[in-house]
Amino acid sequence: MKKINCTLLLGFVFVCFSFSQQINLPKGFSSVEKMQMDTYLSTLLINSDVFVDPPNFPVRTMAEWEEIQALTIAWEGFEPILLEIVRNSVDQCNVIIACDSPNEVEDYLIDNDVEIDNVDFLNINTNSIWMRDYGQNTVYSNDVDSLFLVDWIYNRPRPDDDSYPEFLANYLNIDLYQTSVSPYNLVSTGGNFMSDGFGTAFSSNLILNENDGAGPYNSVNYPNHTEQEIDEIMNLFMGIDNYIKMPVLPFDGISHIDMHMKLLDEETLLVSQYPEGVSDGPQIEENLNFILDNFTTKWGTPFKVIRIPSPPSSSGAYPGEQDFNPIDGYYRTYTNSVFVNKTVLVPFYREEFDTIAQRIYEEALPGYNIVGIDVDNNNNNLISQSGAIHCITHSVGVDNPLLISYKKIENDCYNQFPYVVLQSLIKHTSGIQNAYFHYRIEGDENFLSTQMQNNGNDMWDMVLTFDAFNVNIEYYVSAISNSGKEQVRPITAPDGFNSFFYGSNDCIGWVSGCTDSFACNFNAQANVDDNSCEYPIEFYDCEGTCLDDGDLDFLCDQIDNCVDIYNPNQEDFNNDGVGDACDGLSITELLDSEKLIAIIDITGREIYSINKGDIVFLIFDSGMVKKQLIY
Repeated sequence: MKKINCTLLLGFVFVCFSFSQQINLPKGFSSVEKMQMDTYLSTLLINSDVFVDPPNFPVRTMAEWEEIQALTIAWEGFEPILLEIVRNSVDQCNVIIACDSPNEVEDYLIDNDVEIDNVDFLNINTNSIWMRDYGQNTVYSNDVDSLFLVDWIYNRPRPDDDSYPEFLANYLNIDLYQTSVSPYNLVSTGGNFMSDGFGTAFSSNLILNENDGAGPYNSVNYPNHTEQEIDEIMNLFMGIDNYIKMPVLPFDGISHIDMHMKLLDEETLLVSQYPEGVSDGPQIEENLNFILDNFTTKWGTPFKVIRIPSPPSSSGAYPGEQDFNPIDGYYRTYTNSVFVNKTVLVPFYREEFDTIAQRIYEEALPGYNIVGIDVDNNNNNLISQSGAIHCITHSVGVDNPLLISYKKIENDCYNQFPYVVLQSLIKHTSGIQNAYFHYRIEGDENFLSTQMQNNGNDMWDMVLTFDAFNVNIEYYVSAISNSGKEQVRPITAPDGFNSFFYGSNDCIGWVSGCTDSFACNFNAQANVDDNSCEYPIEFYDCEGTCLDDGDLDFLCDQIDNCVDIYNPNQEDFNNDGVGDACDGLSITELLDSEKLIAIIDITGREIYSINKGDIVFLIFDSGMVKKQLIY
């Protein structure tokens, strides 16, 4: 945000220099940054090119699933992860890379077969990779008119990061508003903010803690605001009129909401899930119940909730030390994903958990290209720094968006009233020429279309009946503006679409299936559990593969009597629990041993050959006699 005047503040020159030397700053405070924050906040300078008073017109914050013109990242370490972000985004929008060596970054992308026609290299310095936290926020005047950027005070003493939005705004020739001057000064971070695009936003109480005059480290230069004043600033700069704030999670060291919750659309929350009572699970459940009990969607309906299991570390540990979870694991999460138009980039960790996450995303977001990117590799471990894909990306919305929003059609009882009604908000700065409802019966190849009716105030609707009954109807909405811009919702249509059950079905439009997200056959669309859940055998994943099999003998290490040596037959002659492959003890070796002097059967006769199933007595020269069942 503000540029730091190092020439005037000699005591701060070292701080500025140290940033250029530090590599891979963590998402949280580094060991020295806590002491620097107070000085940093007191030395912010205001760039004359930005606006520090709020807009004098209504604004709307863009939702993440809306159409974007650019994805922004900072080239600050973890290059293999950034490489895959660029590779999977360039076909959807421009990718703007902040870097201090554009030629080197360009060569790296080309050498790894990445198309760079849609890549812009912004030759500037940044301090860290955490673009989401210090980057720009897209807002529109009057919902869909002029595009502006909003920048908060970054909650880390990193001047190059904090000034990044200024360089980007200048590069794109977009006006920038900043919450930098009292009474509108506000410290905030993008990882702790999500919006539905219609005035509702979510954060943890970190937003209160960092604007209470003292901050988390009892400083004196943090903004000093009441909650009401914070809400007012967010309303003036971001158009937020319903700001939902929840207690921080006890084991999330950065207290960012994107580490456990994500809006998939205006009506749907994707929420992390832990085993009962484990880690941050109890607080997440309390926060979720708080939302469901007190707030509704833009359309006045309860939020739909989809649960997605959070994976443990390879040791099985979850975040936070507890009696039954003694190891503090990394904060692995699947909600830390990012929309890039028709693609969603999701952090991946280990295959046995990733496959479940991929299925949940694909069922929740039909038509989207769900791309997993490994953030848990030993040589490229981003998640160990308390962040993932959402944390290191940000976006810039398109100019003059065509906004489409509607309440999804519910499964309902249609035998008494067979009419389906859909109302949609459709808006563009030039006005809307036409809007259409496209539909087909599940299994049909082609969509049929009907024109929607303009009811004024940007609201369009349609009323329709269908010839078939007790069928699933698939649908989407499209519109064309007076200027010729076209848009569909979902943005992936017609490949992606919404659906509902049209029929009686005893007048209960339920979807039966397995509702347990930890099961192998979890159905994200099911709302009635039919007891069909299937679970992996202990120590195995849903594909029947051992979670741990060090010697590759197809026996999981937990039940293998010799985990380091291939021994699929599990021979254990002396029945001591340690396989012959590990203790070197077999019947042949016993017969050849100097210590074994005789083998007799149960009648007392000495024998010289044995068979599986025989019960024998082994006599050793030490005088020991051992009864043995031969396996």
